[in-house]
Amino acid sequence: MSRLIGLILALLASLCAAQTPLGPAPITNAGDTGRIASIACHPTLPGRYFAAAADGGVWRTDDAGASWTPLTDHLPCLAIGAITLDPTNPDIIYAGTGEANFANHSRYGVGIYKSLDAGATWAHLAQDAFSGRCISRIIVDPALPTRVYAAVTRAGGFPELAASKGHPGAFGPVGLFRSDDAGHTWAALNGLPDLSVTDLAMSPESPAVLYACIGHIFGDDRNGIYVSTDAGATWARLAGGLPTVLVGRIAIAIAPSNPSRLYALFATRAQPDGSEASTLGAFRSDNAGVSWTQIPAGQIQATYGWYLCTVGVKPDDPDTVIFGGVQLVRSTTAGSTFATITPPHVDMHAIAWDASGRLVVGDDGGAHRSANLGTNWTALNSGLGAVQFYAGLSTHPTDDERFLGGTQDNGTNLRSAPGLAWTRVTGGDGGWTQWDQTSPLRLFTELQGTANVYLSTNGGQSFSGTGRGIDRTDRNCFLPPYLIEPGNSQRMLYATHRVYRSTDSGANWTAISDDLTADIDEKAAIRALAISPADVSIVYAVTNNHRFLASADAGVTFDLRDVEARGWPRVTREVWPDAIDPAAVYLAGAVFGGPHIRRSHDRGLTWQALDGNLPDVPVNVVAADARCSPAVLFAGSDSGLYRSTNDGQSWTLVADGLPRACVIDLKLEPARGRLIVSTQGRGAWVVPLPSTCPPSCDPDFNADGNADQDDIACLVATIAGDATCTTLDPDFNRDGNVDQDDVAALIRTIAGGGCP
Repeated sequence: MSRLIGLILALLASLCAAQTPLGPAPITNAGDTGRIASIACHPTLPGRYFAAAADGGVWRTDDAGASWTPLTDHLPCLAIGAITLDPTNPDIIYAGTGEANFANHSRYGVGIYKSLDAGATWAHLAQDAFSGRCISRIIVDPALPTRVYAAVTRAGGFPELAASKGHPGAFGPVGLFRSDDAGHTWAALNGLPDLSVTDLAMSPESPAVLYACIGHIFGDDRNGIYVSTDAGATWARLAGGLPTVLVGRIAIAIAPSNPSRLYALFATRAQPDGSEASTLGAFRSDNAGVSWTQIPAGQIQATYGWYLCTVGVKPDDPDTVIFGGVQLVRSTTAGSTFATITPPHVDMHAIAWDASGRLVVGDDGGAHRSANLGTNWTALNSGLGAVQFYAGLSTHPTDDERFLGGTQDNGTNLRSAPGLAWTRVTGGDGGWTQWDQTSPLRLFTELQGTANVYLSTNGGQSFSGTGRGIDRTDRNCFLPPYLIEPGNSQRMLYATHRVYRSTDSGANWTAISDDLTADIDEKAAIRALAISPADVSIVYAVTNNHRFLASADAGVTFDLRDVEARGWPRVTREVWPDAIDPAAVYLAGAVFGGPHIRRSHDRGLTWQALDGNLPDVPVNVVAADARCSPAVLFAGSDSGLYRSTNDGQSWTLVADGLPRACVIDLKLEPARGRLIVSTQGRGAWVVPLPSTCPPSCDPDFNADGNADQDDIACLVATIAGDATCTTLDPDFNRDGNVDQDDVAALIRTIAGGGCP
């Protein structure tokens, strides 16, 4: 028995190392990583911070940002909107899931995570109360720490709620909630509008005094700051100089050293396309919110006030206030004058102060710190692997270590050698990439918008625009997909609301198709494009108004096959043409309620659902290893990567080191024996492929619906003579013997190595 346990531990240790992180952590020539939505600093330990990555979970540093450890990779949702420490015991952490920044990539949450041991272990709370929505702020009452407040918002996106992906809880109640049993049960506080609470503040002098910001981003007559003096039992809307019209998102902060001093930042309401949300005004109150004075913080939010809106006050100086939007500005004169102190990356989301009094901020480039109120900055992103990739990662044709991928607000980045180091090669929001598989020095990148395609002919050292002929007024899905035709790098396709073709390697482009969106929606465009490797004349397209279309003449004419291809409105790789059968195609569904994986054998005329026991979670990308029969299927979901070896009848979570982040892209490379997994929030990873095709089998040995370590324990117990957990034959590898080899075979199967 002890020998079996030793074998289990040894094999598990080796399998955990099988999933290899690629980074970036951080982007080396910029010092940036993915978006940080919230930061909590330990009150007495100057080196301990907790960072909430927008889609990368909770991280901890004990050396002031020199290194970081991920704490929640195993939990089902890595979208984090708020993090706070219990002021009476800072080892107690509350992390609110769902990122309350209202972008298409600000995903829904699944409740609140709580740790009692500084992040070593976690409990999952409030799943029924808050799933499908986001948490913007959590506050613990210092006088009564079992009393916890949570500010709840809708999930974001343009169109509205796109980031919720149809979650059944997306339209559940929002507002301010209170728990009186340390987060286990929650009740809505009456007296507030049924609208998103975008920020919350508690008086450090009297915890019964609360300020709640009702900041529905599309505007509402009820938007404003509300105050309660009785722990949320009753509320009154503040006026006294605050705006009452055109109001969108709002942020607020109280001066810890002077509770009568308040600061607030108001954005104007957003339009349905996300425009017009500029800075409506910054305000100061010197009498606990009774009256307010506008202060000249400037136009700091551009048109992104729905996304960027935060305020912080220096703990020991009520006259020093920081406002964050696209830029970061500081006043040391209670708002009379301001200076711009933006750190190396723009787009501010979090403002905190560590135990040494240093300013720590979270932005679209990670975490940054200043010891002199923003005059100088230090990036804190070493080892903080929170980069958010978009779909469209590509690899070098001959060098296994070279990768190219576009990221959210951190450009397109190139990995040239083993390790976590990537170099930014083009800027903006980096999107789809293509690496010429016949000419390794040629590679393509893009940034957001139509016709923003760039070509390098020297391996990424320099780039030039190559979108000639693409009409820049065409509608786009923010990051349009484009492709090099398999086997012919002279021919390329590019998608707006129609398809373009280049016959000279991207130098010139010509529109070849009609509008594939049917012009029903003035914002509709093509979000996915795929060419069949079995027959390059077959092209598939999916639009962000749910249309799936197929072409048999290389993209000139298309037949509408489906009008319910629902999914995320931004660029995806949801279509996977079969590598052998030219009529076969797989389609992922990034929406709750399914279907999540479908297959067609007639180019989309009819479909077969392959969901099996997949959980009801959006699937963004599908890949099929056609070397095997049936094909080994991979589903990249919002909650990690799943694998099926029996044609979709059953699915197993690919864990053992791979975080349960949102998988946005899969690059299958059978010849290299690997699957490249890119995530929005935890960078890119390598998952080894088995060298041989497995027969179909089910590693769920104890039949509890999961394939995990419990199945291993059940098999060990069964071999030892305890038949209480299963009635199955313990000869798992079917070699005629019941021994440790069966345990090893089950472990390999659970880890994705195929059936014995």
